[in-house]
Amino acid sequence: MFRHRSIWLVTVFSLVLGPAGRADGPSAKTKEKLYITNALGDDITVVDVATNQVISTIKVGPHPHGIALPASQNVIFITIETDPGELVWLDPVSDKVVRRMNVGPRPNQLAVTPDGKLAFIPVEDGNWEIVDTEAAKIIGRIHTSGRPHNTLCSADGKRMYLAPMAKSAADNPRVVFIVDVASRKVMGKLNFSDAVRPIALSRDEKRFYANIDNLIGVEVADVSEPKLIHRIAANISPDQRSIPSRSHGIGIRPDQKELWTCDVNHHQVYVFDISGDIPRQIATIPMGGEVYWLTFTPDGAICYVSVQGKNRVAAVDTASKKILARIPSGEMPKRLIVVAVPNKTDSH
Repeated sequence: MFRHRSIWLVTVFSLVLGPAGRADGPSAKTKEKLYITNALGDDITVVDVATNQVISTIKVGPHPHGIALPASQNVIFITIETDPGELVWLDPVSDKVVRRMNVGPRPNQLAVTPDGKLAFIPVEDGNWEIVDTEAAKIIGRIHTSGRPHNTLCSADGKRMYLAPMAKSAADNPRVVFIVDVASRKVMGKLNFSDAVRPIALSRDEKRFYANIDNLIGVEVADVSEPKLIHRIAANISPDQRSIPSRSHGIGIRPDQKELWTCDVNHHQVYVFDISGDIPRQIATIPMGGEVYWLTFTPDGAICYVSVQGKNRVAAVDTASKKILARIPSGEMPKRLIVVAVPNKTDSH
């Protein structure tokens, strides 16, 4: 059976919570923190969203990769990309590891159901492992071709979207599997033109967006059909065309009007207007280094971009498309997520 990623959760949270430290932010009883997995290190960098300052570094184990959380945001799940791999539970209030268990080899970007009871973890042996997070037990597996890599969950928690990337030229699924969570059975597929990398899903579950190998840009599928409907190449300069690159990192701004995506080796982020039927590029943001992933604050005011080539994360103002801060991280920052937690000064 398939497991989902929690990328959609960041978008959902962005709709209901505002970032700390701003007039339209959340209650003073909550504080927002950015968590960054440092893939070539053994730690997570934690950043205060209100100040864009690093507040702590948490040792979790070598090669942390995926990061996800339930709707309650009371626990963060992290995959450790070793063999065997590990699933780690992190308390975002204390920033302490509270539990861990072995999973399959080299797990990538996981997702959890909104109630936090199930984690869907893609592992290198070709399976998505389904973990009962309360019992810390693997309760099922779904096998696919390719190399299980990225996962998303629908906002209502009823469907998982499982995106294996190519394992070899001969084993390249070029497909995203749609899995019914209740039955844990594949209920449909979305076909793409090449190997699927990072993915994003609109809140209404009508449009599915994917970074694709051999495309600097994005492909778009209609979920209800299901079918591929658009292939959008980013606008790049003639000089950049001579430099091989790929897109890796994608996210929908919480207002559902913009899609942001990373161009790894051209060191840029592209912004597309997705309010119409066909995505339209409206901005190009130079990042000053190799980029790999991105996420948004809950109100969508800031986009955080992993500039892994510089071991830092850029905080980008989404209105002006200007970089507000460059935040130091650990070695090779990749996945990121914003979490709202109770302020310690308000807890009893």
